Amino acid sequence: MSIVKINALTVPAEQREVLERRFASRAGAVESSDGFEWFELLRPVEGTDQYLVYTRWRSEEDFQAWMEGPMKAAHQGGGGEGGAEGADRPRPAASASTVWSFEVVQQAAPKKA
Repeated sequence: MSIVKINALTVPAEQREVLERRFASRAGAVESSDGFEWFELLRPVEGTDQYLVYTRWRSEEDFQAWMEGPMKAAHQGGGGEGGAEGADRPRPAASASTVWSFEVVQQAAPKKA
């Protein structure tokens, strides 16, 4: 069954718009990756300053291939805001990041009427 990666990003209030704009500008960057199944950026409503970046993958191997290919290139200046030079890249919007990994063991979908 699928695997889920959740990146918990601590984002100060003054950086929220920056983070959301950066994700919006990279829309479509992951969708064509082999094994990719789902993405969601979850904005906190109350009680936390953490955004959750939810991605679902066919396998750990598919996720790792994306991390070593397109994701690595984007974070080295190959995409998004900023230039190819590290010094030209804007500072991160998040002040901390933690990745959680899960295996999907059960799932449900709405019943069709």
